[in-house]
Amino acid sequence: MSRLISSVSPHFFTKRSTRMIMLDVIIALLPAAAASAIVFGPRSLLVIGVCAASCIIFEFAFEKLCRRENTIGDLSAIVTGMLLAYNLPVSIPLWQAVFGSLVAIVVVKQLFGGLGQNFANPAITARIVMMVAFSGSMTNWVFPGTSKMPDAVSSATPLSAAAKGTVSMMPSYMDLFLGKHAGCIGETCALALLIGGIYLIIRRVISWHTPLVFMATVALMSFFCGKDPLYQVLSGGLLLGAIFMATDYSTTPHTKWGKVIFGVGCGLITILIRFWGNLPEGVSFSILIMNIFTPYIDKLTRVKPLAGGAEQ
Repeated sequence: MSRLISSVSPHFFTKRSTRMIMLDVIIALLPAAAASAIVFGPRSLLVIGVCAASCIIFEFAFEKLCRRENTIGDLSAIVTGMLLAYNLPVSIPLWQAVFGSLVAIVVVKQLFGGLGQNFANPAITARIVMMVAFSGSMTNWVFPGTSKMPDAVSSATPLSAAAKGTVSMMPSYMDLFLGKHAGCIGETCALALLIGGIYLIIRRVISWHTPLVFMATVALMSFFCGKDPLYQVLSGGLLLGAIFMATDYSTTPHTKWGKVIFGVGCGLITILIRFWGNLPEGVSFSILIMNIFTPYIDKLTRVKPLAGGAEQ
């Protein structure tokens, strides 16, 4: 009896640590970083580096100030910084990228208790805050030319071109797949994002439920609304959001049916905003709204104990 150990949950442990999971996510994000450098040039890597470094510094400084245990070693701050950068245009002023990192780490993550305690995705929330605060620079889409030394020119995103009916400015399916169009740093190349998603599924970091249901809902609703389903799936931040942000452990449901419901909800809200809202894109808002419903979805889909009856 002297060796009996009593402790609170969890009672099941795995060799996979938070650091290992975050490292897998970073690896999965690297193809999109490489694609962004090819499409937009080296400044995309500068924005990614600034966001990642800022998130590390803000997390370290806040935990030092509050005398909390240092957690920068779990690599979650780097993941947050990369995801935030992937949701920004390449032309974003660097000081605004630093401000977004401050919002993501301090306001959304640390003020709620740190990793696992935040109710909303830090990168998505920071992007929405930046959209409100810096609407001009956050919608200054830039598309590099096709020469070896391209000059950046302003352009419309595929979704905005489709919404306005500007057929001449709508990229082809191949351009959407390879990322040769205007958009945020990490959202343009569908091929790179799919490679990262497949890697995460193989590594069992994420399950297929939410990403597949999210994309399928958007495709199905687009078809019923008379829009091009494939174009809607490949455009905007759908793949980035479905694979990397709608699968966040802290802010999304844990049960299989909960993940399905979450994916359906994200897809429906995305379609509502894209087709009937004032903005051409709705992925970030859909995930944030569904983040709020996550506790209720988990409660609704929680597996009940065998032979459990009514409360006494």
